[in-house]
Amino acid sequence: MTSTLWVLAVCFPLLAGVSAGFAPYADRTQTFSRTLVTREINPRFRRDAGVRSSSFTPSEVTLSAEELPKLEDNTHEITFLDDDGSSFILTWVGDGTGVILVLSTYNLPEGWYLGVSSSRLYRSEDSGKNFHDISHVINNTYIRKEFGIIVGPGNSGRVILTADGEGVKSGVIFTSRDSGKTFTRIDLPFYPFKPITYHLSNPDYLLVSSIDKCLWLSKDFGNTWIKVHDNIQTYTWGQGDTLFFSTSLKLTVDADRRGELLLMRTEDLGNTFTTVASKIFSFGYLGGFLFTSVVKNAGDPRVIYISTDQGDSFNQAQLPSATMEQFYSVLEADNEMIFMHVDEPGDTNFGTVYTSDAQGILFSKSLEHHLFTMLGKSDFTNITSLRGVYLTNVITEDGYIQSVISYDSGGEWISLNKPENEECDTSAQNCNLHIHGEYSVFNNKAPMTPLSDPSAVGIIIAHGSVGDSLTRPDVFVSDDGGYSWNKTLKGPHHYALLDSGGIIVAVEYYPEKPIKTMKFSTDEGQSWKSYNFTDLPIIFVGLASEPGTKTMNISIWGYRPEDEYKATWVSVTIDFEALLNRDCEEKDYVEWVAHSTTEQNKGNEGCVLGYKEKFRRLRKLSVCRNGRDYIIIREQSPCLCTKEDYMCDYGYYRHENSSECVKQADFKDQDLELCLNGEEEVLQTTGYRKVPGDKCEGGFTPKRTEKDIHKLCGQQSQSQERTAVTAVSICVLVLALSVGVFLIVRKYVCGGRMIAYRFSALQLQDDDLCIAGESEQSAVINEGGFHDDSDEDLIA
Repeated sequence: MTSTLWVLAVCFPLLAGVSAGFAPYADRTQTFSRTLVTREINPRFRRDAGVRSSSFTPSEVTLSAEELPKLEDNTHEITFLDDDGSSFILTWVGDGTGVILVLSTYNLPEGWYLGVSSSRLYRSEDSGKNFHDISHVINNTYIRKEFGIIVGPGNSGRVILTADGEGVKSGVIFTSRDSGKTFTRIDLPFYPFKPITYHLSNPDYLLVSSIDKCLWLSKDFGNTWIKVHDNIQTYTWGQGDTLFFSTSLKLTVDADRRGELLLMRTEDLGNTFTTVASKIFSFGYLGGFLFTSVVKNAGDPRVIYISTDQGDSFNQAQLPSATMEQFYSVLEADNEMIFMHVDEPGDTNFGTVYTSDAQGILFSKSLEHHLFTMLGKSDFTNITSLRGVYLTNVITEDGYIQSVISYDSGGEWISLNKPENEECDTSAQNCNLHIHGEYSVFNNKAPMTPLSDPSAVGIIIAHGSVGDSLTRPDVFVSDDGGYSWNKTLKGPHHYALLDSGGIIVAVEYYPEKPIKTMKFSTDEGQSWKSYNFTDLPIIFVGLASEPGTKTMNISIWGYRPEDEYKATWVSVTIDFEALLNRDCEEKDYVEWVAHSTTEQNKGNEGCVLGYKEKFRRLRKLSVCRNGRDYIIIREQSPCLCTKEDYMCDYGYYRHENSSECVKQADFKDQDLELCLNGEEEVLQTTGYRKVPGDKCEGGFTPKRTEKDIHKLCGQQSQSQERTAVTAVSICVLVLALSVGVFLIVRKYVCGGRMIAYRFSALQLQDDDLCIAGESEQSAVINEGGFHDDSDEDLIA
């Protein structure tokens, strides 16, 4: 997905104490919000087995005599000579503005007698070709490194810097409405505990929690603040002006109180409140779905409920039960469906992926042995360059990692095809491509996860290896959404997409080896040209480009060591516009039907999820620029429905290599009873339900109905306009009906058997990773990393 925020943050440690010793410049290359470690746990990466014996040589093309001076004339190197900051945070402000802010901070570590901290603020208006020290606009105030630079949504031009006030009861922010040209100092009546979050559509609305667990709201971009509520635990923006937060009636909301929390909602920015759920442990909001994990009775495992109407009503997710040692985790959610991971018992580091119906209630099994470690790392990736495509990794019985891909939103998962220009070693039992994901980045096996973007149709760039499981990474490129792949670069690299995929840039990854060369391709990775972007090598830190892929500029960041305690930060920006000096014309594009270009899909005419799409794409050999105004042109047409457009309904499953859905043994000769919107219904089905988002028409149309049997069930929210007297009356009514409701719930789905759909976690913090209260709209800036979107923090 695209985002209007791009943050690059790098920190390196100073002396930890005279007696502790010092490793100069250690961990400076830890970028992209990852803490790279060398510790290895099961699942494992193969080290020797399956190593390929290929004669592949990347196609390298020498820069012409005309191209070299054009690049040299448009390469701009900035050296921050007088800056001795121990960390740099680089942030783009908006998309297409060319504005970059850089925050440099210097801290002496704990253990030193003198507490010395300082900050410098730099600004560029030309995509990093020139920077100006603007520290004076914030009166040279020290800015809190852990909060970084908080940029508003879209091209709002809003920027917030957070500083310390006098004492722990007050804080200071600097706000800008003009992309950092000017700043206004504002003294806060509280001390911020978390970074300030913006409302998605109105950047004047700000939300933050204080160190004393109060929730504060501003309606005028921080000039004035009102206290929304005391004693809050987590919070998030919902749709419109809706705000959710969890709170406790007790004096504390620590871990011991979780499971006793209330989920509150305000739809008018704190004027009135509604309790939408009680006894909750945690909650989250993503893709229009409100998730809550509820403790029905003290000591019981947690149960997950889902709401699609902002908390007016909840339905219990129909998922397999989980013990206290297991957890659920939402991998992905949009307005059409949810991908849910259910952990396996024991310390297995894997589980099962289920996909939901459009209401987020009924789930079907999608993928077994899915990699999800106890450390909260999963390789599940949404390939945004082609609809319906998801990529992830599974664990074999012997504990090794293999990759699978789905082209129909989880309906079927298959192995990745072996690239034509690669061969497997004879010792490999199977020969497929395997892709490194988040778990590999965490374990320092690869520097980046797979990269795709909606503007670069069909293109995926990823680290991978060929064999029977993951080994040492090379760079592979797919131009058709993952059906076919080509090895394009040897060894690990950092990479970026420019000009809507018209240019791919890569820099070889060496943790501590200085570099001065970058590579770029104008034909989707089929050939590469090398360019020395500097005369004096730098220790590479990262690539910095505008959000999305429209830009023609790329900045390479790093540092040059001067001595054991000091380094000089360097930014080199390269503008490719002069090199691609011709605008693309109609002759430079070709029509392409998605999901139909390989032998694997021969005969389906590109019908996936009920319709086919025809795109206009750039020809590989066309050396021209798409430009910032480039718009994806697509044509959509529906297909006839087949069984492939349907998932197996609740209580049914598909035999391997079969499209037929058959009833599970546990449900034979029993009615399928469901709790929907507080009323029990009997599901009458022939075993099929359409895949969410599928747009097929006619053809195979199985019958499916839900018959209301007029029985209450589940958990209902309180009315939004309930008076105190009415609330008491309803509470009495609930108590009077509690026994009857319990008897109904006991026959919940399987008649007479109590099916528990538990939501629990390995540890308290693990549950936070699964369902946390961070907003999907907020930009979270972590020390030592960058985030282009906060969804990673919302749902793990």
